[in-house]
Amino acid sequence: MSLNISIPNTRQKTIRDLAVQAEHRRNPRLSATQQDELLTRTKSLLKTQNAVLVAHYYVDAELQDLAEETGGFVGDSLEMARFGLENDADTIIVAGVRFMGETAKILSPEKRVLMIETSAECSLDLACPGDEFNEFCDMHPDRTVVVYANTSAEVKARADWVATSSIALDLIKDLSTRGEKILWAPDKFLGAYVQKETAADMVLWQGSCIVHEDFKATALEALKQHLPDAKVLVHPESPGPVIALADVVGSTTQIINAARDLDADTFIVATERGIFHKMQQAAPGKTFIAAPNAGEGAMCESCAECPWMKLNDLPRLEHTLKTGKNEILIDETVRKQAARSITRMVEFNTRDRTA
Repeated sequence: MSLNISIPNTRQKTIRDLAVQAEHRRNPRLSATQQDELLTRTKSLLKTQNAVLVAHYYVDAELQDLAEETGGFVGDSLEMARFGLENDADTIIVAGVRFMGETAKILSPEKRVLMIETSAECSLDLACPGDEFNEFCDMHPDRTVVVYANTSAEVKARADWVATSSIALDLIKDLSTRGEKILWAPDKFLGAYVQKETAADMVLWQGSCIVHEDFKATALEALKQHLPDAKVLVHPESPGPVIALADVVGSTTQIINAARDLDADTFIVATERGIFHKMQQAAPGKTFIAAPNAGEGAMCESCAECPWMKLNDLPRLEHTLKTGKNEILIDETVRKQAARSITRMVEFNTRDRTA
């Protein structure tokens, strides 16, 4: 069954406009000397404040390297949440987008959680306002509510489960086997992919990621013909026709592992290109090419970059550490409700890994 809710065109335009504004707010690249000086200062600030930097694969390479060099972490949203929960630092600095900072605070309420940039949004989060989502849930009281991690604390508070792309298939398959009908939000492409693979009874919210939805199947097919030996790695937030061309469909971590493990020298990658840094570390000597996203509706030609992720940079990190601004605060009632569904996610993944 598929009964879906549409996203107003005006909201889609607003999200695109906000993305363009974020692109214009990027700081210029630093010189090598400036970067070295900033790295020295931020390392000192992290140490004196007993702060740990947690970075997503999509942020720039210098932040990923800084996180790992200073006892922090680089990973996908589920791994970031778990690290923040288990680490004993007093302060967690999140290099990512807002929902990641909220997730860290939900799981670690006693810790100070700071964002490098609080205006770093996610189009999936923006596409699913809490009040409208609550109304949608009220229309389907018989369904188990599963929301993607890319959602606000308020939306997570209404959910029965939170899922990441790394566990979505296993989780929905498990729930469907138990006879549960699913209300899924907000990513329509990931939801459709999971629905197809599991045959679950799902109602889908119709949000999308502005990076992944721009990948073009026709152009990708042409590139595959030009590079017949290349393997195609696709994140499931991508449109169905793009997913259909993939050799591997998976989360960011699964894509990195595939690049390392597959017997191929060249990979076409349909996800945010910040991941290339970690892919090159995992599979040195291999070649990675961004999947094409040129064409009508695309933000640029083969950029595959999230403008909000790119707001995370060293100057903003230093400013956050110096001022203590950009702290994530969540209403305690909302936090406790959201913690229930997020904890279920963490425990399900742990169970899946140890089974």
